[in-house]
Amino acid sequence: MLGRTDSRARLFLILLVVIVVSTGMTARLAYWQIGQQQNLSQIAAQGSIHEETIPQDRGTIYDRTGTIVLAQTIDLYRVIGDPHDLTDAQKASTIVDLIDYLCLSDQDANKIKAAMATKSYYILLATDVDADVVQQMKANQAVGGLPGISFEEQPVRVYPQAGGAPNTSLASQVLGFVNAAGQGQYGIEQEYDSVLAGRPKVVQIDPSDPGPDGTKIIDPGTPAQDIRTTIDASLQLQVEKEVFAAWVADKAKTVSSVVMDPKTGEVLAEASYPAYDANSYSQVADQDPDLFNDPVVTRAYEPGSVFKMLTTSAALQTKTTLLTTEIDDYGVLKLPGGQEVADADRKAKGWRTFAYMVAYSRNVGLTQVAFRLGKTTAAASKVLYQTWQGYGIGQKTGIDVAGEVSGIAHDPATDPWAEIDLANASFGQGVAATPIQITRAYAAMVNGGTLVTPRVVLADAKIGEAAAVAQTGPQVISASLSKSLTGLMEYVVTAVPSYAQRTYIKGYYVGGKTGTAQIWDPNLNGGKGGWKVDDYNYSFYGWVGTSQPDLVIGTVIFEGTPTLIKQGVLDMPVQSYELFRRIATDAVTTEQIPPNPDGPAPPGTKKATPEG
Repeated sequence: MLGRTDSRARLFLILLVVIVVSTGMTARLAYWQIGQQQNLSQIAAQGSIHEETIPQDRGTIYDRTGTIVLAQTIDLYRVIGDPHDLTDAQKASTIVDLIDYLCLSDQDANKIKAAMATKSYYILLATDVDADVVQQMKANQAVGGLPGISFEEQPVRVYPQAGGAPNTSLASQVLGFVNAAGQGQYGIEQEYDSVLAGRPKVVQIDPSDPGPDGTKIIDPGTPAQDIRTTIDASLQLQVEKEVFAAWVADKAKTVSSVVMDPKTGEVLAEASYPAYDANSYSQVADQDPDLFNDPVVTRAYEPGSVFKMLTTSAALQTKTTLLTTEIDDYGVLKLPGGQEVADADRKAKGWRTFAYMVAYSRNVGLTQVAFRLGKTTAAASKVLYQTWQGYGIGQKTGIDVAGEVSGIAHDPATDPWAEIDLANASFGQGVAATPIQITRAYAAMVNGGTLVTPRVVLADAKIGEAAAVAQTGPQVISASLSKSLTGLMEYVVTAVPSYAQRTYIKGYYVGGKTGTAQIWDPNLNGGKGGWKVDDYNYSFYGWVGTSQPDLVIGTVIFEGTPTLIKQGVLDMPVQSYELFRRIATDAVTTEQIPPNPDGPAPPGTKKATPEG
């Protein structure tokens, strides 16, 4: 028989250990529950507190008067359904009321019926519902109607002014839009996003304290600001209408125009077509997002003969050729390298003044003037390129919208120009510039020689509104040279009969220069590239005023299709200089620039001179 294996001493030892451990645990528990109760409560409270970021109400964008709203944020609503515990009768009455309040089509009504037939707790039934409609629906709920329906506030950016063409909002490509995440995209909305949006407020919320002490402001943020633009809404609308009409008539790919004060750089109107409705940006993004880009600042093109004014500026600056200097126009000029430069009609005109060469846009004459800029091709190329640089060609203008490009202007110091390169450069081929760049250059030519910075937000906006920084810019040419170039532009549109007839505005002086440029298509000739046969880029840049240039206007018809093609003639239903006249007429009327009773004589009644 086995003996017992237990031991009273062992049991007592085990019991003692249990008592000691239990006592320690009890003491430790008492320490946490009693001694550290306050600290634990604070830690628990901190764990439940959360921070919330609250966006500021986005600023409003106005036209230059500060009275016409171009963009604003309004509160719309989402309609939410919760049919999970509604009776069939309740669902039926709610559906009937929703169809009535929301003015639903049969198709949308069927969607509502299908959604309300479910047992869901949360169904998005409608978006962008007007506040007045929601108030009516809430009044119905107050008397027992619309069970299972709730509303969520939905800030929405809207562009309330209709544009000058179908399915567009006013100045859409200048303004841009605000995406679903509340971020400005393109144009002013992107460039001034931080100003318009402000900095959001950050608050700390304690769910355990429902009173005012439960919410603390951690960061008050920065209030959003309104913006007053340089855009004249009335003129903008008229320019959009003119641009659209020209686009239709000329079967062009794009038509663009910009109206600018040459002394301040303020853009009064900037329009292109095709454009878009900023209220429907999401549909545009799906169909043709390229419409978001503003061609005035994003499309660099070979401008053609409008660059002859820059070559003229270089010649008069260096005094290598004067406006009265006579040049032999051969019609076709053979270069040492075997290439040829030809006038549009390929006909020799004999000895003519330099001013005549500019007015009648003679390539052979301007090529010879460019060669005279220096003793060698390299030296002449350097002078012409430096003139381009002085006028800001190949550089961003600094206009305060998103997406501006710099264009292309090859530096002969790093990429030497051959004779044909210098010849092409003299009449605007082999260089690419944006309409805003060229408009700015022409502004400097006629405003006394100052290179202004274009802007679309007023520099002198009222306190509390965002303002652009006014920049006067450098003096790039002398006042006397500016006067000569201004007079030459007037001579161009009065000496050539076709220009004179289609640019004349009674009571106003007008000046400018045309350009018709071939378009290079890299996809032609099996990918080797070639010039398009039937489409051209047509431009006119010029000024209008009562006694001096009050406004500078640029017009570009991209890839227009001529209806009359013969030697030296590429006519369209609306020429670039006709579009200029229409827009200039709208501009002097809208801006209340009074006519000059002693203004220019009608075409053909007075002989034009290069000095105007």
